Amino acid sequence: MDRSSDVADRTLTITRTFDAPRELVFKVWSQPEHLVRWWGPKGFTTPSCEMEFRPGGSYRTVMRSAEGKNICMRGVYREVVPPERLVMTFAWEDEAGQLGHETLVTVTFDDEVGKTRLTFHQGVFDTVEARDSHFGGWNEFMDSLADYLAAA
Repeated sequence: MDRSSDVADRTLTITRTFDAPRELVFKVWSQPEHLVRWWGPKGFTTPSCEMEFRPGGSYRTVMRSAEGKNICMRGVYREVVPPERLVMTFAWEDEAGQLGHETLVTVTFDDEVGKTRLTFHQGVFDTVEARDSHFGGWNEFMDSLADYLAAA
């Protein structure tokens, strides 16, 4: 079995261009007072976001579904290079506070003459199905980000 293609199949990359300068796009990814206003897929709110925004610092975010169910994610920042790059671990937290499978998220912010090309990369997932389930959610996050930036 070719393990390299298996790994490639279990990684996710999304690229979006936002009509906002990269300093602003980076800022709304890096400050909890902004993050709580756009973070989450469609129909979710973010009632809690704790961040130690520095390499080695942790974050924990609670998202709430329209039905009132809380979903928690947390991780540790590995790299913070304003306004260019973020690298952080990512894992879902269950109701007992235990972490699920951990992935690594890398977000790059490239300046495109007043706009920002954001590239989001996450991997390696346990399964292709897990990767696919994140694809829709993260695209909805990006839609929420675009709406928030347009109103900013």
